[in-house]
Amino acid sequence: MRLNINLATRPYEDARQFWQQWGGGVTALGLLTVILLYVVLFQWLEAREASRLIRQGQEQIAALDNQKAADQALLNRPENRSTRDRSQFLNDLFQRKSFSWTQVFEELERVMPPRLHVVSIKPEMTPENQLQLSLSVAGESRERALDLVRRMEGSRHFQQTQIRSETQYSGGNPGDNVQFDIRALYVPETAFAAARRSP
Repeated sequence: MRLNINLATRPYEDARQFWQQWGGGVTALGLLTVILLYVVLFQWLEAREASRLIRQGQEQIAALDNQKAADQALLNRPENRSTRDRSQFLNDLFQRKSFSWTQVFEELERVMPPRLHVVSIKPEMTPENQLQLSLSVAGESRERALDLVRRMEGSRHFQQTQIRSETQYSGGNPGDNVQFDIRALYVPETAFAAARRSP
């Protein structure tokens, strides 16, 4: 009888067979590790750059806020109050002069759905110095008013359009079953002309 006994302290291993079986997987894992390290490093650099830009923006905002506060303090001095009040009056006057009834009615005619009409219209200035229109419209259904709101939002002259109230009528003018109060910010044509002129 013959026995195969290996008396070596480090038995022979077939490394070639091991690398044939596992070499591709180890290489793929190594490549995946390198790719993941690259992605992590790239994202870290991007996050650092974004943080730097945010910090820079916050510093600019703080500087502008400080400048605004200093300018406001200068305007609030007793010797400058008359200039400030005159300037505010003229700015309000220019804003009101930019309102054109003709342009408003032309734009409303363009966006007004059928079987809906304007009952009243009132322009007024908001505390933010924006021109706001309060409209009362009447028609046969709520869907017509919702269609008007959608069309006004699609127009470049109206912003933040919303229905403020709704009143149902049992009698009155034929076809006027519902009246709606609508409010919207109005952007006159002069604002677009100024935007086109500015760089």
